[in-house]
Amino acid sequence: MNLTAASVLPDDAASAALVARVHEPEWDGPCVATVRGGRVVDLTAYAPTVSDLLEREDAEQLVRDAEGGRSWPLDALLAATAAGRRDLPHLLAPVDLQVIKAAGVTFADSLMERVIEERTGGDPSLAARTRERLTASVGTVARVRPGSPEAVKAKEILQAEGLWSQYLEVGIGPDPEVFTKAPVLSAVGTGAPVGILASSVWNNPEPEAVLAVDSRGRVRGALLGNDVNLRDVEGRSALLLPRAKDNNGSCALGPFLRLFDDTFRLDDVRELDIALDVTGTDGFVLRGSSSMRRISRDVLDLVASVHGDHHQHPDGFVLFTGTLFAPTQDRDAPGEGFTHHEGDVVRISSPRLGALVNTVTTSEAAPPWEYGLRRLLRSLAGRGVL
Repeated sequence: MNLTAASVLPDDAASAALVARVHEPEWDGPCVATVRGGRVVDLTAYAPTVSDLLEREDAEQLVRDAEGGRSWPLDALLAATAAGRRDLPHLLAPVDLQVIKAAGVTFADSLMERVIEERTGGDPSLAARTRERLTASVGTVARVRPGSPEAVKAKEILQAEGLWSQYLEVGIGPDPEVFTKAPVLSAVGTGAPVGILASSVWNNPEPEAVLAVDSRGRVRGALLGNDVNLRDVEGRSALLLPRAKDNNGSCALGPFLRLFDDTFRLDDVRELDIALDVTGTDGFVLRGSSSMRRISRDVLDLVASVHGDHHQHPDGFVLFTGTLFAPTQDRDAPGEGFTHHEGDVVRISSPRLGALVNTVTTSEAAPPWEYGLRRLLRSLAGRGVL
């Protein structure tokens, strides 16, 4: 990857309140930072974690106006990150203590693909035939409003025909699918490798808008995410969702967290178009997109399903909101659709949020996850910022 500031920043970066995290080897720890022009400025003295920053009422003003400490050239950080130079300052995912949650089956098109995975038992060779058989029966039904009387009626009809599915239950039923995507501090940022299990033969990226939510359930900003998915594993059984979703490098977030302000609000997230480009070392190119305008549940309904009287998150959380994109373009064999190859470059982008760019490797070969909460606390304590 040849990453530059110009290739990853939002189109309106000059007016955006952007939050970054930088690992500084000198301090053996991350710094909460912001992007100002071509430099990334340390704000850790004001907020030792991104979670702390999002609890502040003046977060957006602080990001814009605080004097800051050490700064790094953004281009140098990107180059070090893409090269895997952990001995140099490099970018991290721009979240830290937040629980990483994800919503699934929130778009009708991807709902159909989940049903196909289930019906084929995760066998890609059966996907095309199954897709053709199910589209007429299930495709239009999947577009009813979740939890509505029409959805109840559709369920009754599909059950009578033997076509009901656990994915249809969360797709059009009253309760969404929300799961814990990855452990705290395990997400990777732009420029880092993303991982798939070496044993997986059917997998794909999932380009998504991700909400950053504080401890009171307030959405404070948004970023991009890749909810890497192993279709063959989940297709064998939905109970294997943790195996399909939570592996080394399987959660990518970035490139920066954009805070809400007068120029970027929640309604702008509801209108986002997210582009996906996958370029393989074999010359294969896959292009797709996901439009938040086609989501079946409002994003605040998804937030409410995570946080409320039934469940609290004292350090906040981030929430993948789901994807419209479900690749069906054949890569290796007719009828088998898309799957990743090692070395694929995945670019997820949106004009208001920038570009999250990663290369694909196996989870077994990806850099091991070694930086946890104990090490973070020791680093912050050593710097005297706790």
